[in-house]
Amino acid sequence: MGTYTQKQKNILATLGENIRIARLRRKLSVRSMAERAGIAVSTLGNIENGSPSVSLENYLQVLSVLRLDEDLLLIAEKDPLGKQIQDAQLTARKRAPKEKKTISVIEYVIDKGNTEEPEFE
Repeated sequence: MGTYTQKQKNILATLGENIRIARLRRKLSVRSMAERAGIAVSTLGNIENGSPSVSLENYLQVLSVLRLDEDLLLIAEKDPLGKQIQDAQLTARKRAPKEKKTISVIEYVIDKGNTEEPEFE
């Protein structure tokens, strides 16, 4: 098991509390919720207490029962830091316009050849 910062622990605790509140709003008991999610009552308790040892799969099962599973799609949707990094790397370099090479008629004839027949009056 890894070491977690206080901020990470607080995030998990808040997530667990939000899941518990959603369950209570739906008037589901711990046992009923665990059965519907196909997890042990103790696992649901760990989720609601913000334990970092619970798998994402179990969170998904619980959120699906609550019909909140699509909320997972909101993770990193905004991602302002990532977008700043991406935008910084995507800035296009401005190139100087290509110079048009001007050549004399003689250079043209030498390079391209004179394939046209001269016109006579």
